[in-house]
Amino acid sequence: MSAHAPRSIDEYLKQLRTALESQDPALIQDALYDSEEYLRAEVAAHPQKSESDVLELIASTYGAPEEVAAAYRATDAQVSAALKTPPRPSARTGAGARFFGVFLDPRAYLSLFYMLLSLATGVVYFTFAVTGLSLSAGLAVLIIGVPFFLAFIGVARVISQGEGRLLEAITGERMPRRPVHPGPPVAWWTRIVNMLKDARTWTTILYLLLMLPLGVTYFTVAVTGLAVGAAFVMSPFAALGEHIGWFGPGWDVHFGNDLLNDHAGASSVVLFVLGVLLLTVLMHLARGVARLHVRFAKALLVEPGA
Repeated sequence: MSAHAPRSIDEYLKQLRTALESQDPALIQDALYDSEEYLRAEVAAHPQKSESDVLELIASTYGAPEEVAAAYRATDAQVSAALKTPPRPSARTGAGARFFGVFLDPRAYLSLFYMLLSLATGVVYFTFAVTGLSLSAGLAVLIIGVPFFLAFIGVARVISQGEGRLLEAITGERMPRRPVHPGPPVAWWTRIVNMLKDARTWTTILYLLLMLPLGVTYFTVAVTGLAVGAAFVMSPFAALGEHIGWFGPGWDVHFGNDLLNDHAGASSVVLFVLGVLLLTVLMHLARGVARLHVRFAKALLVEPGA
């Protein structure tokens, strides 16, 4: 239990953060948001009472920081277990089964889809970030510049929230399901200063800017791998079609030497094997890229120190 009961919302949140310090930063951010939202709503509903009185009043219903932390740990464990994908082949399974088993992993296909999608999202994110920064700087001397900057940062954080949910669906890595709570109502200028001092403001914008070069890289690798791999895999069918006259006038069917003994046919079989290997490697690469990218995203999009 806590050494003493919290006497303010900030103290409550500090104790809750301490109780969750060993947990995933995304979980901590969600727990802090929910708690602050609830506590501030209760304080606002009892304007005649002080924060300490309200906290004491709701202690029996909402719970102490340690109790709330335990509830979040238990709930998150249940959700993670429910969303867990089927286990991969064990180490005792043959190397070939583990290698080609990637085609049975739904997350590998989702990861490949993300690599293809990242070009479009990268262009949108980069355009939004550059436009927002440019207009914020240009309008800074006008009164409209203040609400515009607040709106720009707010939309950027909404975008980052959506990106996090997409990455969680693809990789299973825990990402925030709540934004960072804005805190008590303050003046616009104070909110501006707080946003400028918040490292996550700049890391979020940095992420949006970096998504363009990353998206171009991911898209290029995915498209190149798919195109070359598919072309190699289809080569025996093309050779077979040419061999039996599929592509000739009148679809003349003529079986000559055995296809496998034909030089072009043997080459096409080799290309088929290389194509299958290339596509398999691409699936493994896509899964690995998604895992690395979600860690990169978490480092920039999740509240520092959460």
